[in-house]
Amino acid sequence: MHWTEADTDRSARWHSESAAPMPRHVVVADDTMRADTAYRLACEGTALLWQGDFQQARQLLQALRRRIDRIATPPGAGIAESFHLYRRARGHRARVLGKLIVELSEGHTLALRRAPDLRQVCAETYGSSGEPMVVSFTELLGAIGAQQWRAKGVDVPALGARIHPHYGVFSPVRGEYVDLVARAPLPTGHGGPRAGFDLGTGTGVLAAVLARRGIDRVVATDINPRALVCARDNIDRLDLADRIEVIGPDLFPDGRADLIVCNPPWLPARPTAAVEQGVYDPDGAMLHAFLNGLAAHLDSGGEGWLILSDLAEHLGLRTREELTDAIASAGLRVLDRIDTRPRHTRPTDPTDPLHAARAAEITSLWRLSG
Repeated sequence: MHWTEADTDRSARWHSESAAPMPRHVVVADDTMRADTAYRLACEGTALLWQGDFQQARQLLQALRRRIDRIATPPGAGIAESFHLYRRARGHRARVLGKLIVELSEGHTLALRRAPDLRQVCAETYGSSGEPMVVSFTELLGAIGAQQWRAKGVDVPALGARIHPHYGVFSPVRGEYVDLVARAPLPTGHGGPRAGFDLGTGTGVLAAVLARRGIDRVVATDINPRALVCARDNIDRLDLADRIEVIGPDLFPDGRADLIVCNPPWLPARPTAAVEQGVYDPDGAMLHAFLNGLAAHLDSGGEGWLILSDLAEHLGLRTREELTDAIASAGLRVLDRIDTRPRHTRPTDPTDPLHAARAAEITSLWRLSG
């Protein structure tokens, strides 16, 4: 990426975890730039290379958010239209806020006034640094938050332990889906499951639950390299490495299993940022790959557990009939379905533009057989 600073041509490598395109137009910005000017430039597609105070950059982001969030859902909009407008607003928000950028020098040093020491955060997020790089400030703040979550961990009562999510890996903060896997009756064929697969393992939390429930050998898969590192770290922390193998990038490992668990992204829509990949899956690709490959990987008497929210149905993105037809066309039978209500706060927030859909949401564990 190239820019001019004090009549000097400068350049550095552009990096974006969400694959955002490199800015074509760049201006140097600092504490003297007014929020209205910054908003106008960002909306026009101009990137603001920040060289002022670190805390002032955070305040500028807040000011930009306030201006973006003035765009409200029109009264009387249906839930499908509300979701479309919500996603469009989120995409616009991500693009505008992503225009505030910072330069990390060699060694991941951020040369801004009052900037914290981010070398460890950046090393965990970006790996070793051999050259200067430019990243969006929102991405950098996300990395800081992720590092704090990684250090603190998320309490998982079903494990009696904490899971430590890494940057770019979906955190198990919505514990209802973990509880479903922890309490669903295990298949009883051959005296109970001896081998299990956890497809799209993420942090490894469901693989750990299966192992703690007595499954002798669990293979956990993921296509995300960050998730593979994260899952292995958590499995080691839980002292389960002798019973859980973490591999990738294929969805299904070789062989068959008595129990195959999959918690795919719940909404068949395109993510607007890397962190949304745990929630949004274009065209439900992972869901259909799981269903279509399940029968060929199940042992006789085995079960596949699909953990899925019906939020997509309430948003008009998928019908229940489409889901059951996909199950049937894959040659699968529904043995049972265990339902639970979400425990997070969004269903009780009437100001949420998707409140009606969230209030009706149910998360289910579908017990399937071939």
